[in-house]
Formats: sequence, C-alpha cells, structure tokens
Amino acid sequence: MKLTLGDLKIGETGRVMNLTHANPIYRQKLLAMGLTPNTHFVVKGVAPLGDPIEIRVRGYRLSLRKNEAEVLQIERVLLCQP
Repeated sequence: MKLTLGDLKIGETGRVMNLTHANPIYRQKLLAMGLTPNTHFVVKGVAPLGDPIEIRVRGYRLSLRKNEAEVLQIERVLLCQP
C-alpha cells in the first residue's frame, strides 16, 4: 500500500523512501529542500481543509501541498517509547 503525506496524522513520523514520477526540475527542488531518500520527518500541522501539510525535516519546517507531495513515496515510522 502506497502511503502519502496526507495519510499521516499530526505528530506521526515518516521516512522518505523515494521520489516517484516527478519531473526532473521539481524532483531537484524537493531534494534541495532535504527530502532525500531515508530522511525522517514529523508532521507538525495540517491546514483546516487538509492542504497544505507542514512537516519538520532536517531542523526546519516545510509546507507542501498534497498534490506536490504525491511524488514522495513514504513509510510510517513507529517510534519506541522508553
């Protein structure tokens, strides 16, 4: 099952698996913003109508629209609580 950014709830952690079906210019922009494979991120907020979604990645906050984030192949990361 393919997960999208919109499938995660606020506070959940995800990991970028790959960037799929992105045009080369947009792919390069996402990579430059730190969304490289194996990068972890946390969903920090969602706009009232569900778009855009704010994530924390590599120490900064980034907002992406759902249609922009569709090229991100992600997985949910379950963190162990001590």
